[in-house]
Amino acid sequence: MVGTRALALPAAFTAALGALAFVPSIRENPATQLACLGAAGALAIWHLGLAAVVLRHGRALTVAVEARKQHYLQACAQATVFLYWGWYWPEVYRAAPLILAQLLFAYAFDILLAWSRRDSYTLGFGPFPVIFSINLFLWFKPDWFHLQFAMVALGFAAKELIRWTRDGRRVHVFNPSSFALAVVSLGLIVTGASDLTWGREIATTQFYPPQMYLLLFLVAVPGQFFFGVASMTLSAVVSAWLFGLIYFGATGIYFFYDSYIPIAVFLGMHLLFTDPSTAPRTDLGRIVFGALYGLSTVALYQLLGMYGLPTFYDKLLQVPLLNLSIIGLDRLARSSVLQRVSPGRLAAWLSPSRPQLAYMFVWAVVFSGMSATGGVGDNHPGQWLPFWQQACEAGRPYACPYVADRQLAFCRQGSGWACNEAGLLHLMLAESGEDLRRLDPADAAEPLARGCELGSGAACQNLAALRGDGGPISRTPPTVADYGIVLRGSKGAILDQDSSKLMARACRQGWPGTCGTGALARGAGDSQ
Repeated sequence: MVGTRALALPAAFTAALGALAFVPSIRENPATQLACLGAAGALAIWHLGLAAVVLRHGRALTVAVEARKQHYLQACAQATVFLYWGWYWPEVYRAAPLILAQLLFAYAFDILLAWSRRDSYTLGFGPFPVIFSINLFLWFKPDWFHLQFAMVALGFAAKELIRWTRDGRRVHVFNPSSFALAVVSLGLIVTGASDLTWGREIATTQFYPPQMYLLLFLVAVPGQFFFGVASMTLSAVVSAWLFGLIYFGATGIYFFYDSYIPIAVFLGMHLLFTDPSTAPRTDLGRIVFGALYGLSTVALYQLLGMYGLPTFYDKLLQVPLLNLSIIGLDRLARSSVLQRVSPGRLAAWLSPSRPQLAYMFVWAVVFSGMSATGGVGDNHPGQWLPFWQQACEAGRPYACPYVADRQLAFCRQGSGWACNEAGLLHLMLAESGEDLRRLDPADAAEPLARGCELGSGAACQNLAALRGDGGPISRTPPTVADYGIVLRGSKGAILDQDSSKLMARACRQGWPGTCGTGALARGAGDSQ
């Protein structure tokens, strides 16, 4: 497409965005519809202004079509994650029209920005991995969806405007999706506005599908083969995993509580920071780059948690800083001393034609070993409440507050037993002062009242005692109905509520009194 006729291309994307605003799922929320119409209107004004300039100066705009493997392979991997994740968390499928809206906006914005600076534009799949990557980690809720368009614009503006000379070429400095995510995340932290997004829910629900770690490993394989980024993922995962092992050995608890590497962090290690365009070129540089990402997630998780901030930002904030380090890392890796010990020499020896195959082989072996030993996967002991209850009883640091958090979550999902336990643990923590969020004993009334409403006689008795009516503290074991809730751990809801299967699952997780022949009868007998 050449000449002024090319102006029809961004106009088509803009018109499609405006029309999408009247799709029922978007139209039903006035704020979301207004965001889409506002974005389309802003693009239309920009388009008209650019058209006037083009016609006045007789510029010849051109569009070249190029489908880059780096873009469409990444997009296919990300789309697979969305499809699988959405099957277990329907909110993902409901967001599909909004993801499409961002994609239309991204194409129009990218074209208009390029033509505002030069006469050529390369049309391909480039916006797909950027939009998919942003939406794998952060969405704004419907009433604030206009900020999603701002985040997309920020990412594409950074790609176009923030550039440096690298190996004799002018290239973009930052991974566009990572830059936008980091800047917006920092703004949300500073303003205390994280609740405007689905960030917490995204980080949690990505673990709902079974074998999610395996899926991420598999969908990343094509990109690792063609673009040589397996060494980055390998070093990122191994560095975080080794830290987790050392931490567990020193403290007896898990640093990330329910996993050695949270699923959202594992996702970032495969499909966020691994953009080959904004990564080191040397083998050693990529290994160090990956290790820095893995260890920085650990440091950010600790830092954010210390200050009571949402920890789901732990895989987002550091990527732009790492992008700035790549020239220095390559320069260091090319030094005469380090070249002699570069792992790339061994990789080239193992696979002379494609050294990345050696890294992929090592990564496959490591992933298989981690899966077999519980380093990653669906059966990490930290998911299950009995491990943390025992750690709490043993006086392990952070264990009792975490147990209280999990019990409160199960209470809200309908477990009367969990409500009673959450109230009693609240009272204990208020007395010990270990949890600064639970210093007022009177606040224990909320979970106890909820437990009483759910039919827990023990919660009713303890609520009466808290209010001064006397009586001993009462505790009862979970019922079969309670097990249907509390056994889910960090996964999605348990669909098969068969009593015998629930008790077998409870036995495997280590719940007291669930492994004997009379366990099912006792659970049913305690249901009242």
